[in-house]
Amino acid sequence: CVGMCGGIVIAYSSTKIGNEWSKAKQSTAHILYSLGRITTYTILGSIFGAIGSVVTFSYFANGLLLLLTGVLMVFVGFSLMGKFKFLTLLEHSVSKMRWYQLTFRKLISSESLGSFYILGTLNGLLPCGFVYVFAITAASTASPLWGAIVMFIFGLSTLPALFSLGFFVGIFKQTSFRNLFVQIASILVILLGLYTVYNGYNYMQRENTTQKSI
Repeated sequence: CVGMCGGIVIAYSSTKIGNEWSKAKQSTAHILYSLGRITTYTILGSIFGAIGSVVTFSYFANGLLLLLTGVLMVFVGFSLMGKFKFLTLLEHSVSKMRWYQLTFRKLISSESLGSFYILGTLNGLLPCGFVYVFAITAASTASPLWGAIVMFIFGLSTLPALFSLGFFVGIFKQTSFRNLFVQIASILVILLGLYTVYNGYNYMQRENTTQKSI
């Protein structure tokens, strides 16, 4: 998330937060921004969970979704490494829309605390490989509630890294340091993707076992 959404955090930390702000006010601004993202992710999770509930999920269907999720995560990992432009092809639509650009410019120039929350909700709408992966996971729950919980946990887990980034903008601006984080993240994403593929395979095997027992 530092590698993919860090640019927005660096942008608002550099322009919206004044040097004279107290640590408490800065912390509040960063937390409000993250809460905005988490709000959007949670709503999206509920929507995808509702979509998934329309479909009757079997072990095979769950396994297939997990396989798809795992493969996407592996693609995301290799894309972060710069092996191919999977994420570039995936992430381009919303940020190019005129309404989004105008709203973003207005918010980035405002110093009100409320603007940080709204900016976070906008950031949550940006197409992102990680969001796609967890949206598919939310759909596989076949429940608006559990879909929302999946995306809420995803959003919550991004808070520490992006919150810290806001306080250490100068360090993270260094290309070599940021690249190191991206490389570490890409390896972890690939490993998690392979583990998810393995889980998907196990689900599909359960379907075969169930059918044989019947």
